[in-house]
Amino acid sequence: MHKRSSVIFVLIVLVSGFAAFGQETESSVSELEAFHEIIYPIWHTAYPEKDITALKGFVPEINKLAGKVFEAKLPGILRDKEVKWQVGLVEFKKSVEAYNAAAEGADDQALLDAAEGLHARYEVLVRTIRPVLKEMDDFHKVLYVVFHKSLPEKMFAEIKAISGDLKSRAEAVTKATLSKRMESKSAAFQAASADMLKAAIEIETACQGGDNAAIESAVLTLHTKYQALEKIFD
Repeated sequence: MHKRSSVIFVLIVLVSGFAAFGQETESSVSELEAFHEIIYPIWHTAYPEKDITALKGFVPEINKLAGKVFEAKLPGILRDKEVKWQVGLVEFKKSVEAYNAAAEGADDQALLDAAEGLHARYEVLVRTIRPVLKEMDDFHKVLYVVFHKSLPEKMFAEIKAISGDLKSRAEAVTKATLSKRMESKSAAFQAASADMLKAAIEIETACQGGDNAAIESAVLTLHTKYQALEKIFD
């Protein structure tokens, strides 16, 4: 097989691997996104207008959509968020129960408080799984496939084909700007993202050398560096 054909073949296999993971690399939970359909009118219309009748009328839809959130499974790429997700889910369930109880009563302020609590607990779940930065999410989507598929299956040709993309995505992370809310973490972020980029460069170098053991070691190091970067925002 000619070199050009070999490269094309490897890229086809790599794209197939990404496609096979499908939803596993999406940092979202569709059931939680669907709950936004009910929390939006609660928080942005009924709550500020103190529309008690509307707030009580939302109960069936709240229970329907919340039930789906309770049963939702995190995609593989969010496996590290499982513990925090479960903790947040317990509090979210309590807020749904509190809303139901308040809606059955005659204390308007209790229902308004329950609506505020429901919104707060929903936001905690959203923040738990939401990527800190788009650039980090973009990088993680590639690293996830490399670390959880390509490396375990010893698909070193795939890793070689994607090594340049890993490096460019790591570079993008180092250039990302944190929000004002996270400015205090800037120094730690810059140091950790620089370490991650260095590890990504080491993968590309190892791939060029063709030493599979070195490639494996470099991938493990990169994964550790990415985890260290994420931990800054815990």
